[in-house]
Amino acid sequence: MTMRIIAGTARGRRIFTTPKDIMVRPISGRIRQQLFDIIRPLVTGSYFLDLFAGTGAVGLEALSRGAQKAVFIEVDNRCLKVIGRNLVHLGFEDRGTALRGNATNALTWVMHRTNLENFDLIFMGPPYREADNTPLFLARPTLEHISTGKLLSPHGWIMAQHHQKEEPGVIAGLEMFRREKHGDSRVSFYRWAKPAV
Repeated sequence: MTMRIIAGTARGRRIFTTPKDIMVRPISGRIRQQLFDIIRPLVTGSYFLDLFAGTGAVGLEALSRGAQKAVFIEVDNRCLKVIGRNLVHLGFEDRGTALRGNATNALTWVMHRTNLENFDLIFMGPPYREADNTPLFLARPTLEHISTGKLLSPHGWIMAQHHQKEEPGVIAGLEMFRREKHGDSRVSFYRWAKPAV
């Protein structure tokens, strides 16, 4: 499958993808387009975190559209190599950092490794299933780690892609304020909950 940057300074440039034997479910161009149509006013100058990064398509799109910095978290070393190759290929190596880590665990280490206080935009696209087709429900624990780790800036947004059968539910400290549907995928938008009056 050929993937390309949709808009910005690298518009139309090809993104290298992972080998077929790696269990990666790349975000579709249609979902990526709609996602960035929604967050467009927030991207320029932002600090962007791409969790379960895979090929890095979402973070790379953010860099192309003017994000100041993008951090990619991925557990598979082969995917990390692809992300690194894409950063160099697109000329973003000075603004992008790829780190090996499991996004389903506590995420406070990300701040220490990047010397950043928090992120303005966080995208997470965890896998839906194991190789044997066993369903995975990773959105909720990852959102909880983002909240408890204070990874999100005061006015930041989280975009959580998950299967339609997975309902992340109420996350302490966060409020869901928007949801988009794409086939069996959902993208739920979160921000810090306003304090009760």
